Amino acid sequence: MKKLNLASVRTLAALAAALIATQFALPSAARADSGTVRINFIKAGFVIGGAIGSGTLNFRGRSYPLSIGGLSYGFTFGGSQTFLRGTVSNIQRPQDIEGVYGAAGAGGTIIRGPQAIVLTNQNGAVLNLAGNQTGLMVNLDLSGLGLSLK
Repeated sequence: MKKLNLASVRTLAALAAALIATQFALPSAARADSGTVRINFIKAGFVIGGAIGSGTLNFRGRSYPLSIGGLSYGFTFGGSQTFLRGTVSNIQRPQDIEGVYGAAGAGGTIIRGPQAIVLTNQNGAVLNLAGNQTGLMVNLDLSGLGLSLK
């Protein structure tokens, strides 16, 4: 049986301390969770556009109502209603979904068209959404979509 000398004990103590420190220093994404999201909003504009709507976050067995608002600037013309559903990932608590999600977009809808988008906010929450847009809308713009818990 081999005896431990002082240098070996110090090395083992340093390794144990490093392991404990890395447990606390892991990025928050390692402990993050995900949920499902359903949102719907109405968008209208001529050069400057606006959007307003509502939705629901389902997270850890509970439902949280959402409020949605947004602005866009660029080539925007028309009006539409959009219904999206999907997932939100990289959140630890419901409040992490709150924030501004920015996007550059181009698209057009005449009567009905499919929509899909992936957005990230300042908290690192990632929305992966798909659905349908109905109405008459043509756009090539920069937009921001704000989500908040009601």
